Amino acid sequence: MAYRLITQVVLIGTRVLGRSFAEAYKQAAASSAYQRAQAQSGNGTTGRATLSSGMTLDEACKILNVKPPQNGQANMEEVMDRFKRLFDSNDPKKGGSFYLQSKILRARERIESEVLPHVEKAEQEAEIKEGWNPKLYKDKK
Repeated sequence: MAYRLITQVVLIGTRVLGRSFAEAYKQAAASSAYQRAQAQSGNGTTGRATLSSGMTLDEACKILNVKPPQNGQANMEEVMDRFKRLFDSNDPKKGGSFYLQSKILRARERIESEVLPHVEKAEQEAEIKEGWNPKLYKDKK
């Protein structure tokens, strides 16, 4: 009689756990698909976290204490200076925090991910405007 009760408890428990894991997986898959769709369409990239860093642009700017990029343009020298100073001051070997150091790194990466596509596009447009001019080298004999 006891073995029957134990068997029923185990079976019911497994069903409950199985259903909860299946539901959690469905929710995670739906959330991931929604985030990917938002990232591909370009909607809300400044207010939402990216898939890779998990950090919003506003968070990144607050961490590095810089102004948010306007139309894809930011002072990258200032960003890099602040990044280097904060990254070095939070070095674990100097008594700093690895967690803070990783947050600073992710903040720089997030700002770069916002700015670099605009910079690359501007470079491509400039190259198209001036025309393709390959550098030719003559072999010296």
